[in-house]
Amino acid sequence: MATIKDVARLAGVGVGTASRVISGNGSVAPATAERVRKVIAQLKFRPSHTARALGAGTSKLIGVYIPFLRGTYYTPILRVIDTVLRTQGLHMVVAFGEGIEDERVETNDGMRFLLDRDCDGLIVLSNAMQDEDLKALGPAARQVVVLNRHFDRIKEQCFTADHVQGGVQAARALLQHKHKDIAVVSGPSTSPDNVARLAGFMGELAQRGLDVSKILTVPGDFSNQAGWDAADALLQLKRLPTAVFCANDEMAIGLLAHFQERGVSVPHQVSVLGYDDSPSAEFAAPRLTSVHIPSHEVTLAGLHWLLNRCYGLALPVARQFDISVTWRASVAAPPPRKRS
Repeated sequence: MATIKDVARLAGVGVGTASRVISGNGSVAPATAERVRKVIAQLKFRPSHTARALGAGTSKLIGVYIPFLRGTYYTPILRVIDTVLRTQGLHMVVAFGEGIEDERVETNDGMRFLLDRDCDGLIVLSNAMQDEDLKALGPAARQVVVLNRHFDRIKEQCFTADHVQGGVQAARALLQHKHKDIAVVSGPSTSPDNVARLAGFMGELAQRGLDVSKILTVPGDFSNQAGWDAADALLQLKRLPTAVFCANDEMAIGLLAHFQERGVSVPHQVSVLGYDDSPSAEFAAPRLTSVHIPSHEVTLAGLHWLLNRCYGLALPVARQFDISVTWRASVAAPPPRKRS
């Protein structure tokens, strides 16, 4: 593989001159620059990323850790990060858990993997990470942004929507349509954002006079399969609730699929409300009404903060994120109950 020294030697110039032609920085006589470019083409020379990084004092890499590679939630987040980084001449390195080890262990291993690759900064999404894990990173913690979590230790570096308010919005959406007989398909109890959205949901229902102790909660893990299984559990009841709130869209879509297979009409027999407003919600059958969490804006704010910290940029950094309900076809008024 040709090196910059080979280019300089064949072009009859110094390494510094060849470097200025390759980088486009600095003054080089047009004839000399053209001679260097011809040698580059002749040797099929490609500049070493590592060498350029050493010269700049940075790797030009941002590491991203996500818990797993499945579903539709993380794909738009990764797309936002990659798009912005490319506009800045930077690149993304992704590490993710595989569910083989403890999730917290995988998170810490993933962060160390990225730091060992000399990433200039990290963006981390993990429900398992603890405050002690951030402390263990030492000085590197100053170059970490956490999405969808809050840590007092690095509160300036945490970016998340208000999931309590998201739960409140979900409750109001169902109450707006006069639902009182409601079931919930929850996410994992170990997920702080799930706990927050359910607290907001139940709190708002209680404030409006509903006895939340009578609300059936079916546990799930945010997967399509969990939604499918939850639908099966609900179908075992003597009477379906008039509405089901699912703590994310993937579970809602699994629920819809099972209801459709069993001939349950949504929303005529039961309404279904999702959470996140992920891209798949628009193409569910029926199209899924969902609480819109502005993940794009949250991701962008966290990424901008990190780029400002790592590279001295002055990109805008938002701190407030609006939550709303995206109305589609899966929520309607309850069906009339037959008198027994």
